[in-house]
Amino acid sequence: MKSRRVVVTGLGALTPIGNNVEAFWKNCIAGQSGAAAITKFDASKFKTRFACEVKDFEIEQYLDKKEARKLDPFVQYAIAASDDAIKDSGIDFSQMDAHKAGVIWASGIGGLTTFYDEVTAFAQGDGTPRFNPFFIPKMIIDLAAGHISMRHGLRGVNFATVSACASSTHAVGEAFNYIQSGKVDVVVTGGSEAAITQPGIGGFNAMKALSTRNETPETASRPFDATRDGFVMGEGGICLMLEEYEHAKARGAKIYAEVVGYGVTADAYHITAPHPEGDGASGVMNMALEVAGISPEMIDYINVHGTSTPLGDIAELKAISKVFGEHGFKLNVSSTKSMTGHLLGAAGAIEAMACVLAVKHNVVPPTINHEVPDENIDARFNLTLNTKQERTINYALSNTFGFGGHNASLIVKKFEE
Repeated sequence: MKSRRVVVTGLGALTPIGNNVEAFWKNCIAGQSGAAAITKFDASKFKTRFACEVKDFEIEQYLDKKEARKLDPFVQYAIAASDDAIKDSGIDFSQMDAHKAGVIWASGIGGLTTFYDEVTAFAQGDGTPRFNPFFIPKMIIDLAAGHISMRHGLRGVNFATVSACASSTHAVGEAFNYIQSGKVDVVVTGGSEAAITQPGIGGFNAMKALSTRNETPETASRPFDATRDGFVMGEGGICLMLEEYEHAKARGAKIYAEVVGYGVTADAYHITAPHPEGDGASGVMNMALEVAGISPEMIDYINVHGTSTPLGDIAELKAISKVFGEHGFKLNVSSTKSMTGHLLGAAGAIEAMACVLAVKHNVVPPTINHEVPDENIDARFNLTLNTKQERTINYALSNTFGFGGHNASLIVKKFEE
């Protein structure tokens, strides 16, 4: 049976650099940093006192206050992003078989805010277990997908993907698989994260994973720069509406781009560090290229994992050299984490969206904050430093790599009838 085509027909974005797709993309190509001092709690005693927070978000635009209180912020972000993407797609679910529409949603950590608040209240009490009856439903990761499906009456595939920073790439990739194989026609997919909390920042600080550039947080996320000292925590929710092409065409949907490739591998190396030679990363890119049925020379842009960590940035570029050879110096590479920070389980979704928009608009967003070249990085790489670049982008590849050695890659293509 011939594989079915899968297209992107709607986008929704709640991000540190914009609360809708238009604002996100405008600030992304302008090189706007979303990093600033943490406002969600008193971070004065933490080693890192800044993050890329969502700003000026009002859940009341989507839910009344009573219902919102039953949801952890990561689920609130999921509802906002998915509502906007569904609206953007113009789809009317009442006009289709509900069993042919589903939700695959990701988060790396889930309801950390809820868990911390409930356990703190218990620890400060007299030992009597007075837990909120919504404690568990607010916390567990699959409830984002559950709430989206209940909200829109979607009765097809429904589950959560959890693979640390690769989580939402796995979500989008599995949505691609389910549509391509004919199990469903539409999947609401993406990811959300809300881990800018005391344990979130404190835990990553304990691992020495976060930047501590507190004096100038807007410059802290600096992938490929010799002075990089760790990633910057981000948060938000991003949704992509994936749809079978003929189904989208029949209802006259606008189409942003086509999803054509998906790869998954494991490093089998270390709980947090990447394979130093990028073996898992090169394997996952090769798999995505094979699924897409294209040669490496056809890729025009790679949105790299590029977290601004000393080990990760080098390993990924080694992997790109393995896969692309000399063509690796002809394509564009950039890390949008330099602006958005690292959205953990939602990173794959926001970077897949950046690839979709790059393909649609023929613009490569920049890697900002680059000042000092790293002598360990081949200067021939076009890292799209500090300023956007315009070029024809027919194929874009997005990489995400998670703690535990989880690797996932997606390839999107410029849409053609």
